[in-house]
Amino acid sequence: MAKILISDKLSPAAVAIFERRGLEVDFKPGLAPAELRAIIGNYDGLAVRSATKVTREVLDAAPKLRVVGRAGIGVDNVDVTSATARGVVVMNTPYGNAITTAEHAIAMMFALARQLPDASTSTKAGKWEKNRFMGVELFGKTLGLIGCGNIGSIVADRAVGLKMKVVAFDPFLSEKRAVELGVEKVELEELFSRADFLTLHTPLTEQTKNILSRENIAKLRRGVRIINCARGGLVDEAALYDALKSGHVAGAALDVFETEPATDSPLFALENVICTPHLGAATAEAQENVALQVADQMADFLLSGAVSNAINMPSVTAEEAPRLKPYMELARLLGGMAGQLTAAGGDAIRAIRVEYEGHAAELNHKPLTAAALAGVLTPLMGAVNMVNAPVVARERGIDVAETTHERSGEYQTLLRVTVRTDRQERALEGTLIANDKPRLVAIKGISVEADFAPHMLYVTNHDKPGFIGRFGMVLADAGVNIATFHLGRAAAGGDAICLVSLDAPLPDAVLAEVRALPLVVQAQKLAF
Repeated sequence: MAKILISDKLSPAAVAIFERRGLEVDFKPGLAPAELRAIIGNYDGLAVRSATKVTREVLDAAPKLRVVGRAGIGVDNVDVTSATARGVVVMNTPYGNAITTAEHAIAMMFALARQLPDASTSTKAGKWEKNRFMGVELFGKTLGLIGCGNIGSIVADRAVGLKMKVVAFDPFLSEKRAVELGVEKVELEELFSRADFLTLHTPLTEQTKNILSRENIAKLRRGVRIINCARGGLVDEAALYDALKSGHVAGAALDVFETEPATDSPLFALENVICTPHLGAATAEAQENVALQVADQMADFLLSGAVSNAINMPSVTAEEAPRLKPYMELARLLGGMAGQLTAAGGDAIRAIRVEYEGHAAELNHKPLTAAALAGVLTPLMGAVNMVNAPVVARERGIDVAETTHERSGEYQTLLRVTVRTDRQERALEGTLIANDKPRLVAIKGISVEADFAPHMLYVTNHDKPGFIGRFGMVLADAGVNIATFHLGRAAAGGDAICLVSLDAPLPDAVLAEVRALPLVVQAQKLAF
């Protein structure tokens, strides 16, 4: 009998589900890290919320562990890389908190507009400071949304109901979807200049970190009020403090912080700041929903091998898994490379096409296409998995197509992932060698046969004499060791591609040197 440990506070309904399905479960919330490491070796599954830190040390002490279930969206408290290396599936519940988090953002906006926390404190202290708390109406004001996905779209719907004007910045939001929501799609600069209230609903990625930087906060309309119930790190807190002190920002309502638990912050001393301790998902309904979801998902996996809402593994049935696994890995790698290259260019994705030839054309394509979509979208949006990738693409108006070709080609099996943006179309092709080893065979129609590696450098350049020597010298002078080196070109003197596998991550300073070389069109480091 598989054993489950629940190490955080979780609804009793989760325990009941595990027991009803024949799994042994121990409910031990509040374990210290050392206590968790001491007992985790006895369990096949670990159910957590946000308090438990599933570190590499915890995973190293858990030889039996097969699945970690996070009751909630974020998996910041789980070392996903280490879990993947140990073959431990990490699951989350991406939709159980959406309404609750959206409602918290709306509540924070009301509280900010009418100074409710301070007014309550003042009144309870025996004061009657009616003239001190002069608020503002939401009616007719412009709400700026940064991120209009699952949670952001719910906030937009509520704000439209309050008769607010809503403008949204989201590279994945289509014009059609914007019309359906009743919002105006704008670029970030325009949102900054128009928003009376600004609320963030985007994951924390390299592209969104400090999206409200000191520079961008200075671009905001004077008197704006900011709400963040998404992720700490989206806002430069020091810059926000200065803007609040100067009056450029009239107020802020924060549920998340750069460092949590946030027990000491200069922001706490400001009267025009409302703070809550990461309560976005803190309702009875949300806690029940995520508890039920994570228990069912973990039980399904441990009893039948089915995988749902996995961060680090494709979702497939137990029967399909052995045959589809290498194909899904190939699709994920091709999509991940396309996504990283697209994210580096900052372009919005308009369409993704996945094509299958040879043996691949005979397979169940849904999990393969989902794996490719997750690969493409993750570098742009944070953790996207096979289950929610098609929904995310649809919500953002990305046209997704899959095509099978009965024709026989150079390879017995072939996958092609094509990503189209407003500026270009990029296709990557791959195959399997020895039945289960993914290999890249072409980029943008140029033959480049290469194995995928954890750390790679992709360079496009003009094919001229001397480039490879200068390129190699930059890496050599920086002490960067090349594991493999692959070249391809469309024609002599035309566009060329260089794909290098490295023994370690490439330092940013070295990447800058490569980009500065004559003849280089694009240089981007890749991680898999």
